[in-house]
Amino acid sequence: MNPSDREQRAYVLTFKARDRLGLMALVANALYDNGAFVEEVSHFGDQDTRTYMGRVVFDDRSMSCSIGEFREAFAAMAQSVEMEFSLRPADQRKRVLIAVSGYNHCLNVLLTKWHSDVLPIDLVGVVSNHETCRDLVEFYGLPFHYLPISPQTKPQQEQQILDLIEAESVDLLVLARYMQILSDEMCARLEGRAINIHHSFLPGFKGARPYHQAHERGVKVIGATAHYVTADLDEGPIIVQEVKPIDHTYRVQDMVNLGHDIESTALARAVQLHVEDRVILNGARTVIL
Repeated sequence: MNPSDREQRAYVLTFKARDRLGLMALVANALYDNGAFVEEVSHFGDQDTRTYMGRVVFDDRSMSCSIGEFREAFAAMAQSVEMEFSLRPADQRKRVLIAVSGYNHCLNVLLTKWHSDVLPIDLVGVVSNHETCRDLVEFYGLPFHYLPISPQTKPQQEQQILDLIEAESVDLLVLARYMQILSDEMCARLEGRAINIHHSFLPGFKGARPYHQAHERGVKVIGATAHYVTADLDEGPIIVQEVKPIDHTYRVQDMVNLGHDIESTALARAVQLHVEDRVILNGARTVIL
């Protein structure tokens, strides 16, 4: 078949390797030699960690080989320079599971953006340790999994979530104000595949009552932080942060109410960046491409 006769499809390529002279040239040559038509390129070389990272969007309108053959050729090149990479069709949506407790503001924004097709994900359902959000979830026609938890049943409840993740082939777990601390074992299982929203501008004011802490300190801005989940509470690599100015007239409840907006915005933006393969982990930090 003539390449011009087949239906055009776009792909997203991301890569990371120890920085060295000519690394981008190797990637560019691999794309050019196989006829990949490049549409978008972002890259960054971190001088502190000596790590080179990149994201390329290309289509196959003029490719001289199948995408499978290209993957094999690129893998051989990547192996020669110890490069990590991923390659997926741009229209292949990531499968997402949301976890929530009693607050529904972050969940509501995610559901709205998903339903209006602004957020390009396949949402497989919502898990919760409360019944509070059932009506909202079922309004959108999604499965609602009520999984109550106690200190005694925590291991079993987490296993139920992990079983659901495996059964639904979930790519990303989103903690949309899920007010439970995940075990070290679960954090390890979901490394790089779980995003949390913390209602504070980290690294300040960690824990369960950050707005009260902020009020006591008389802060002039409040914020929210979306980050990857790790075993170190509220210390995972940061993806997105949002802030709003306040003054001495704000009471704690005023800060909480304003925080609902910035939490929702930060979390939705972080999820979008992740599912578009724009977030590259760089040690304890992230690079957004």
